[in-house]
Amino acid sequence: MAHRLRPVGLDFAGIAPVRHVSALVISAPVEAVYRALADVPGWVDWFPQVTAARPVDGGAGRDITLSGGVRFRESVIAAKEPELYAYRVDVTNVPGVRAIVEEWRLAPAGDGTRVRWTFATDGTAAYRLAMKPIRIAQARAFRDAVSALERRLAA
Repeated sequence: MAHRLRPVGLDFAGIAPVRHVSALVISAPVEAVYRALADVPGWVDWFPQVTAARPVDGGAGRDITLSGGVRFRESVIAAKEPELYAYRVDVTNVPGVRAIVEEWRLAPAGDGTRVRWTFATDGTAAYRLAMKPIRIAQARAFRDAVSALERRLAA
């Protein structure tokens, strides 16, 4: 069953009770990485857990489906080319969650890009406890996705 989450802003990425931060340097230029993040339907081509992605509300939102049937209706809360792309989850079918913001920060790193992803969330005590072991899986998913994006942008 889908439920509405608390509307939070970009500042939530720095103050959420549960924060998972991952970073990786890839060879693709910052501008190309930003364009890939902003290309919502393209996420299915490089982020293995994303099985469907489409922009909604004239590009101000996103409908995302993950493997396993997890669904998110999101609002883009920051799109500052080429350094920041962030969204919050407004509606999901994940139980126990109260708020989610995902922030992608890009910075030049030599000829490539340092990609830093923050997953910031809050929820019931049971949800917060369940998120602890998920940290490792999320870090792996981030690494695999960003590495796939690097290969895609190099092709």
